Amino acid sequence: MKVYKFGGASVKDAAGVRNVERIVRLSLNDQMVNDQMVNGLMVVVSAMGKTTNALERVVAFLDAGKEEEALAQWVDIIDFHVAIMKALGLQPGADVRLQGEIPYDPQRSYDENYDQIVSMGEILSTQIIAVYLLKQGLSVEWWNTPKLLRTDDTWREARVDDETSRNIIRAGWNRPNRPQIVVVQGFIGGTADGRRTTLGREGSDYTAALMGNYLDAESVTIWKDVPGILNADPRLEPNTVLIPSLRYQDAVELSYSGAQIIHPKTIRPLENKQIPLFVKPFGDPQAAGSCISAESEGPINVPVYIWRKNQILITMRAKDFAFVLEESLSEIFDIIHAHRLKVALIQSSAVTISVCVDNTRFVPEAIEALQAHFKVSYNDGLSLLTIRGTTPDILEAAKAGREILLTQTTRRTARLVVKE
Repeated sequence: MKVYKFGGASVKDAAGVRNVERIVRLSLNDQMVNDQMVNGLMVVVSAMGKTTNALERVVAFLDAGKEEEALAQWVDIIDFHVAIMKALGLQPGADVRLQGEIPYDPQRSYDENYDQIVSMGEILSTQIIAVYLLKQGLSVEWWNTPKLLRTDDTWREARVDDETSRNIIRAGWNRPNRPQIVVVQGFIGGTADGRRTTLGREGSDYTAALMGNYLDAESVTIWKDVPGILNADPRLEPNTVLIPSLRYQDAVELSYSGAQIIHPKTIRPLENKQIPLFVKPFGDPQAAGSCISAESEGPINVPVYIWRKNQILITMRAKDFAFVLEESLSEIFDIIHAHRLKVALIQSSAVTISVCVDNTRFVPEAIEALQAHFKVSYNDGLSLLTIRGTTPDILEAAKAGREILLTQTTRRTARLVVKE
């Protein structure tokens, strides 16, 4: 069997949904042997377009007590999906049930409300796509991922119970008379008592990898709005180059540095079973794209530029001039871990430690906790640029015209903390 994952950009409108049908049909044709379907296709889908961002605004409005603004945003989200359904010839409310009320409970924490509300994006998108494919004559079934992918209740970054999830998903997949295509939600899971959870950054890719691992997939393919894995974000760097193949280890290193194409946690389930991961352009399904596997056709022979935006650089100094590195490192990282900060870079000296972290809503509380033990200073409005395969000339060109707060270099990698 194969696993296909379609991101939000792939299904942002009716034309995108029709393109999903085209790609699915191509896959089914490839898997036909003697006019019989072999194993089938699991389709993992993200929320449509920018729906996740819009739902996050709903959560923020409700948390701030702005109920009218939240409701207006919710109506806009429903209207957006209704327009896509009508363009596809579907009947809102009949073919796809629309939820009128926002699943918000003021007694729940911000993060739990986030998961109950934001997860609605994937529920809607997959229902629309499953019904559309069914009406086009395909053999399709919609699965409710929160009932399949069992997680704990670490809201917004839920941890998956692999054994339970594997057993549930395999039982469903291996049952007699299963349809050729199964459509599931990416990014979300569910607790044992039925509450929806989300899996954190790039959670839909992670869902696809888990499904591939549990079902021993032939391959997993992620369909994106780029030709494959490029050596830079084409929106930020000119003259990008396609990287046709790379090893699992290369992919993890690139994503840890901030590359948005694949998250490190997506690679692990695939590497464990040596399942190749393809990244292909949804606009040109016959193109080769890029392949991540155990063996690469050769080393990455072009410099790779990775931007990690919205960073904050926090510097800590001991109040009594103690040797921070020797005496306070564990204390610092206990606080960082407790406040769920994502560390992108660490730099230390005898008396200071600096960390570059994603600038999330948890940062102010983390800084306050650090200030109880250390002298703390910080700079926000930063980006982290990582260059793999750098040379002195490349590094100097990258620095030109930019305000650089911190530089780290090794033999072949340079990292620059840059003022945006």
